[in-house]
Amino acid sequence: MLILNAEEVRKTLPMKDTIEAMKSAYASLSDGKADVPLRTRLSIPNHEALGIFMPAYVQSKDADALALKVVNIYPNNPARGLPYILATVFAFDAATGGLAAVLEGGTLTAIRTGAGSGAAIDLLARKDSKVVAIFGAGVQGCTQLEAACSTRNIGKAWVFDADAGRAEAFVREMAGKGAIPSDLRVASSSKEAVQDADIICTATTSTTPVFDDADLKPGAHISAIGAYTPEMVEVPAETILRAKVFVDSRSAVLAEAGDLIQPIQKGLITEAHVQAELGEIVLGRKTGRQSDSEITFFKSVGVAVQDAMAAQLALKNARQQGLGQEIPF
Repeated sequence: MLILNAEEVRKTLPMKDTIEAMKSAYASLSDGKADVPLRTRLSIPNHEALGIFMPAYVQSKDADALALKVVNIYPNNPARGLPYILATVFAFDAATGGLAAVLEGGTLTAIRTGAGSGAAIDLLARKDSKVVAIFGAGVQGCTQLEAACSTRNIGKAWVFDADAGRAEAFVREMAGKGAIPSDLRVASSSKEAVQDADIICTATTSTTPVFDDADLKPGAHISAIGAYTPEMVEVPAETILRAKVFVDSRSAVLAEAGDLIQPIQKGLITEAHVQAELGEIVLGRKTGRQSDSEITFFKSVGVAVQDAMAAQLALKNARQQGLGQEIPF
């Protein structure tokens, strides 16, 4: 059994390769070649926390992937100097059921979530996109920005966070890093962030929209990955109504994503408003963007196929690079 820590996971999941792995993951899901039960939630009320268990089996063209991710969400942890989200991924040999690897899951989750958004950006955003807006200056915001810059030639990026100091630290850390432009700016308002943005990524825990629909420019693409419960909302209902809506998983999003659940409950849209799963576009069964003026919206709550395929890629690269600690089990 191989153990990969956070830094080793980071080295084994380069963003461009992980984006392609996410496309394969989404395609397998939409093609019926994955068994992904809805995640199991375990309330931990004494600590205001939540445990989430995400198993997946994926049939892919390279090799089957079998994995289980365990995520613990502890909102009070940052005040203790600990991560808000702690996660572990267990990767198994699909042929034998043996435990193949244990991977630090926080880093894997951040990278695969960014890569999932990157897959959507690659498939849906305008080819001439130059400006990105990031809402949420946390770990997820970092990988969202990296993914956007890995799929389009981005010249400028804005970051907006309710905590201005956090946004400033984000800019200091990320500006000019890899494919990220040096022109990375802190937005003083949501309007300043989105008004000239071609790509908008939201990675927050907000319960109210983080920008106004009227501030969007024609042809913008939105990837919303932060609202993962029916009570959370990042995107205005007005935007949902006029956008072409795409999702990672219909069943998961319609069960968990407040961005769509709330407009449905209000009678503003029906489930049919979802144009397609991203995997259906990868498979060529549905079309994505059809004009440069339309708004495209990708909603993801995360699906376990992403973890399974990311773990498979990380394990393959770790063995090639000689990374990780091998122990008998």
